[in-house]
Amino acid sequence: MKRHAPITGEQLAEYLGVSRPTLRSDLSLLVMLGLLDAKPKVGYFLGNTYRSSGEPLQQFHALKVKEVQGVPVNVPDSLSVHDAVITLFTENADTLLVVNDQKRFVGIVTPKDLLKITLGNTGSAAIPVSMVMTRYPNIVTLMPDDSVMDAIRKMSLHQVDCLPVIMSREEQAADPEVTGWVSKSNIIRMMADFAAAGELEEPE
Repeated sequence: MKRHAPITGEQLAEYLGVSRPTLRSDLSLLVMLGLLDAKPKVGYFLGNTYRSSGEPLQQFHALKVKEVQGVPVNVPDSLSVHDAVITLFTENADTLLVVNDQKRFVGIVTPKDLLKITLGNTGSAAIPVSMVMTRYPNIVTLMPDDSVMDAIRKMSLHQVDCLPVIMSREEQAADPEVTGWVSKSNIIRMMADFAAAGELEEPE
């Protein structure tokens, strides 16, 4: 933004390799926080909060995933699709992390996965989530010592709202241990808290 401003939403989406609708809510929040300003038919540019405080996002370069990750909603791979739907609602979760009997990470289940299997399939409720989940290692993940900026880049590149945090595997064949997750809403909420507290300032 600093390099190319003013820049339109379409241009920004092209630079990041994502669709314009993917960025819409994020850009709206950044404008609301004062980190960006927007002018119709002109585009986005750095906002008053950003200019007055120097480099407010500089702090994110020092933040590690382990400092911001949340507690994951883990479910066993034997859980039924019916119970998975209930868990999504009761836990207010967008994604369920699936673990095996040894509590090792084996996959994820999203509302879209559950919708696909249940539409027009009267017997789908009894199917275990292991039959509908996206399996590891075909999942983008984070490590605890990755930076928050790495998490943001991965979310943007792969157009996902949540990334599991796993411990490194001692050997390639073993399933990893899941320690948490990082969501887009979690990061945006943290940015809002920083701005509200007046903490988005240039480090001395």
